[in-house]
Amino acid sequence: MMNRLPLAAALSLCLSSAIADEGMWTFNNFPAAKVGQAYGFTPDQAWLDHVRMASVRIAGGCSASLVSSEGLVMTNHHCARSCIENVSGLTHKDYNRDGFYAKTVGEEARCPGMEMNQLVEITDVTKRVQDATRDATPATFNDVQKATLAAIEKECGTSDELRCEVVTLYEGGRYDLYKYRRYQDVRLVFAPEDRIAFFGGDPDNFNFPRYDLDVSMVRIYGSDGKPLHNAEHLSWSDGKLKDGDLTFVSGNPGGTARELTMAQFDDERDDKLVRDIALRSELRGYLTEYGERGAEQKRQSNDMLFGTENGLKVFTGRHEALSDKAFYGQLAANEKAFRAKVMADPALAQAYGGVWDAIGELVRKDEIYRTEYTALERGIRYSSLFTIARNLVRHGDEVAKPNGERLREFGESRLPQMKAVTLANEPIYDELEIATLTWSLTRMRADLGADSPIVKRVFGKRSPAQIATDAVRHTRLKELQVGAHGNAIGGYRKALYDGGKAAVDASHDPMIELARALDPDARAIRKKVETEVDGPMKRQQELLAKARFAVYGDSKYPDATFTLRLSYGTVKGWTEGDHAVAPFTTIAGAFDRATGADPFQLPDSWIKDKPRLDLSTPMNVVTTNDIIGGNSGSPLVNRKGEVAGLIFDGNIHSLGGDYGYDPALNRAVAVDSAALLEAMDKVYGAGRLVKEIKGSPTKLAADKVPTGQ
Repeated sequence: MMNRLPLAAALSLCLSSAIADEGMWTFNNFPAAKVGQAYGFTPDQAWLDHVRMASVRIAGGCSASLVSSEGLVMTNHHCARSCIENVSGLTHKDYNRDGFYAKTVGEEARCPGMEMNQLVEITDVTKRVQDATRDATPATFNDVQKATLAAIEKECGTSDELRCEVVTLYEGGRYDLYKYRRYQDVRLVFAPEDRIAFFGGDPDNFNFPRYDLDVSMVRIYGSDGKPLHNAEHLSWSDGKLKDGDLTFVSGNPGGTARELTMAQFDDERDDKLVRDIALRSELRGYLTEYGERGAEQKRQSNDMLFGTENGLKVFTGRHEALSDKAFYGQLAANEKAFRAKVMADPALAQAYGGVWDAIGELVRKDEIYRTEYTALERGIRYSSLFTIARNLVRHGDEVAKPNGERLREFGESRLPQMKAVTLANEPIYDELEIATLTWSLTRMRADLGADSPIVKRVFGKRSPAQIATDAVRHTRLKELQVGAHGNAIGGYRKALYDGGKAAVDASHDPMIELARALDPDARAIRKKVETEVDGPMKRQQELLAKARFAVYGDSKYPDATFTLRLSYGTVKGWTEGDHAVAPFTTIAGAFDRATGADPFQLPDSWIKDKPRLDLSTPMNVVTTNDIIGGNSGSPLVNRKGEVAGLIFDGNIHSLGGDYGYDPALNRAVAVDSAALLEAMDKVYGAGRLVKEIKGSPTKLAADKVPTGQ
């Protein structure tokens, strides 16, 4: 990470008010007047409501936007990689390599397990949540709050077509109920080849200049099996974005940690990030070796490797940010100033003075439990079959309980997504499953120790490879019968899901038995962490938030929570040392950068159609919009609320954005809207999509649209 001094200077002001273009603002607290003062344009409520309703969230991560009245959704290629990979596996194709385009609506392919959420309503429920937990002890806080949130969400979620979530803001200072429309019939429409979607590969990732067409188009279908007809969608701009233009990003930043204490920052730097970097480094090597076994193995593991490498770069960047002395020193100075203001007021000191020390003690307790918790509760997430088995085992146990006593992911409002994920018609590859499960169990044994009673009981005399091979080869969880568009209608997996606890308890499937053997210990450590760490920590964070409100007011934006936010900024390059980085690249630059060898090899389609392209068309653009992971797929919109681009990355300096924003260096990276149209029209012959997103009449309504089961 280069030149941290501007960031340190920026951070010195961030507690009192957001500076420059900083901020991932909620839609019900957007600083419209401040934008108007700075840029001469004040978004009114109608503008905000329109952009909010045209924005959607991909439930598994990433952002997207509606770009036509017929349910067409724009997101990143890397946000739809799982869909593209699954469609490839089900049809024995390689659409990541070759690209995908449905020439008719009838050719649009179901994305197994993909869910889209559209935010339709926000309600403040802070008083109800805080009143419920006011007299709770630290040991009961988490259970009381969980029950309260579950009750609020259940009251809101009156049908499976709604998804309701109570969102914690300001680290517990505010609680808002977000009501979403849930869409689970999503179909792939268009995706370019991986070589242009991720041109430059890992070397160019989080860098600029960039030359990526990181886009996919999918379509939402309604409950009637027809394309969703919606009035709220983003129109397309004229493609003439200029240096200095005002821009907005509407998306779902995954999570920031700008309101943590120094004890928590130290824990991030010295333990959490070190673990994450080591884990992903090891997994990257393992997946790379797997991909070298053959072309099919490379195709199978490509999506997982992409995510692993991307995460590794992110966590490394975060660690470098917290290791920067100037940056870290400013974080410490900010906390010292904040604490001094609290302690200077006797009433505040009495109410909140002990918060920082209390959080420090909880951090140390969390560190004690972290290895066991990670190994048992999170350690086998790379095996699809084990994840399915655990979902089935827990579903059987949890749905028999009152809603407020269940694990959060099995609450009534979340069950539709859990069901969709568990019964998704995703291709399962035995060799990859054996490899990932072997690796996961090997890590578990290393973390817990060969003498661990858990390891001895579950492993017995068998090696991780023996356990994995037996479970994968003999499980029946791969048996799933689906209808015409991928909905589960039968098979052993669905029978276990529908049969509930009795069916699962009676099963002797080896993957179910493995999940069942590990589940009591996993639940035990999870309960211990929730009771002894999470609950007390939430209590202390609420107090810290109240102290912050008392000192600085509520004019600051909350940390990101993978919920819809709006940021504002401008098209602007930056200075790297003595070198000025221009804000735009062009299509011509992609051809100049191409070497003919991966990761700088352009697809054959681009080479063939080069003469047809306007090489001066802007390709990628950077802006000062404050974004973070989860914003991938967000629309970049202009002051008219039109699509001006598609966010797909940040620059290398933005990797420290978890902890602070630097207006001099942090940049969001987007595909220019002009490049999207130019490529779809002249390279991919996707004329029907170009007409649709430009608002021209199409044959969509006349196309025969198959209805799904």
